[in-house]
Amino acid sequence: MSSEPVIRVENLGKCYQIYDRPRDRLLQMLYRGRKQFFRDFWALRDISFNLAQGETLGVVGRNGAGKSTLLQLICGTLNPSTGCCAVRGRVSALLELGAGFNPEFTGRENIYLSALVVGMTRREIDARLEEIIDFSGIETFIEQPVKTYSSGMYVRLAFAVATCVDPDILVIDEALSVGDGNFSRKSFDRIMALKNRGTTVLFCSHSLYQVDAFCDRALWLDQGRARMLDRVARVTSAYQSELDAEVVKKSHEAAPRQVFSSGGRLRRVTGEVDGLEAASLTVRSLHSTLVVSVEFFIDPGLPAPTVALGLCNDAEITIATVSSANDGVRVEVDEQGNGLVQIRFPKLPLLKGRYYITAFLACEKALHLYDMAKHCLVLDVVQEGFNQGVVELPHEWGKGVER
Repeated sequence: MSSEPVIRVENLGKCYQIYDRPRDRLLQMLYRGRKQFFRDFWALRDISFNLAQGETLGVVGRNGAGKSTLLQLICGTLNPSTGCCAVRGRVSALLELGAGFNPEFTGRENIYLSALVVGMTRREIDARLEEIIDFSGIETFIEQPVKTYSSGMYVRLAFAVATCVDPDILVIDEALSVGDGNFSRKSFDRIMALKNRGTTVLFCSHSLYQVDAFCDRALWLDQGRARMLDRVARVTSAYQSELDAEVVKKSHEAAPRQVFSSGGRLRRVTGEVDGLEAASLTVRSLHSTLVVSVEFFIDPGLPAPTVALGLCNDAEITIATVSSANDGVRVEVDEQGNGLVQIRFPKLPLLKGRYYITAFLACEKALHLYDMAKHCLVLDVVQEGFNQGVVELPHEWGKGVER
């Protein structure tokens, strides 16, 4: 395998001229640059990365972040405004499926047209023709104009052509699963086979599960700029956390402590993971042990209180709660009313994402709330593998039972 990058992107940018009124275009032409009647819009700016042969890069980001612009620049369908993009090898793109088809041509004629565009010879197309037709599953209609095709038939043929040309580089824009269930499976298997043969793949998708499962690295684009380029699990975890945060409008900064009734108060809540104590902690899913320490004061004349913790995600959905009252644990308090408890969470089973811990101090029956420290600890969970959800459930695999 060559050490030379298959794709080399350096300071790549794309700028468009935006005119607020149609007549401004005419004025711009008449003034010949002496006055500017447009404003610049940077769809992409200062993007740099290298891709080696056989490497798969996932591109994530919100709508309008510049993902499709980046892929089109790499494919050569757009010219950059700044920087450069060097590509070695044959590129096959699934940007807008069937965008290059002539609706008046038959399916067979469009196969030849599309394959010639990507650099295949007539002999190579002849050798692959039956394979392409068979994969598309539209043999009965291959001699009909594609304008008579249904949308499903259209994308089947386009996908079959794009992936049967033995590309060195495959660019996929939201097109990993097309058509019905059976064809979706065939399309996924075809792309995996290309990846396993050493094809370099750029994959743009809103499905973070597919990005996790399919890619080696990921690039997070935000408003046309590279927000993060790293191992896929780190990027998708950070991106998902930001998406979750947008579900709620309010800030998740630790709220000022509010005493709900007299009798007790929280003094300090700390978290520790792998020997590191901090208010914001990184946790390795199924590996790290989290220890939460809660210091409090209670009126010495009152019964020992209840200490509780609540865990929620960015969407304010409660994931779990623990309390001394529910677990039948009596909290120790000294003669002055001071207390300290620790709650351990061995091999924390949370899956990747950002979570918040809120501490509670309540009466012995957990009916009256003395004090609360909202979002006093922040957990950023990273994980191996690409299971989805919020927790890893204990499970076992076994053989089926004969009946």
